[in-house]
Amino acid sequence: MAVIGAAHGIKGELRVKTFTGDPLALGDYGPLYTKDGRAFEVEDIRPAGEVVVVRFKGLRDRTAAERLTGTELFVDRSVLPPEEEDEFYHGDLVGLAVRDETGVEVGRVNAVHNYGGGDILEITFQGLKGLLIPFTQAAVPEIDLSGGFIRVDTVAAGLVEDADEDGEPDRPGQFNPKARPRGPKDAGGNR
Repeated sequence: MAVIGAAHGIKGELRVKTFTGDPLALGDYGPLYTKDGRAFEVEDIRPAGEVVVVRFKGLRDRTAAERLTGTELFVDRSVLPPEEEDEFYHGDLVGLAVRDETGVEVGRVNAVHNYGGGDILEITFQGLKGLLIPFTQAAVPEIDLSGGFIRVDTVAAGLVEDADEDGEPDRPGQFNPKARPRGPKDAGGNR
């Protein structure tokens, strides 16, 4: 739900980066928990640029606040609202099998990232780790949480390119000397 940043002032307040739709709603989820089980309850919260400044109950001095820098905060899954259609919690996607168009398992979802341009899945694909694919309907046309997999369109996801003159698709991490580089056709590329 959030990551505690630096202490703010001398009264135990903290700068906190939230991952909630409304940053000021962080306190609405009830107690926030650390990985080691400590619980924190929001007493006061206010906006401060890209973060919020939070006062937790029972935390009254800067020294105690400084010890919390970098602490991740979580909530129990049961307090989260149910997902709407075509919405997923990132934690539900991590660990799912990745299947190609033919249904063959070709990897796993390792993480979900968002750098500001939309969600991106980090996957292992045919032994290659850390490949990033867009989390779009075109690239990931099927998500089956109960079945434990996602299906990817390998071309739309950028995992393989359309077959070149040699009839073989290019694979990421492999050099194909016959393939034209990506880019506009008028500049010598394949688009």
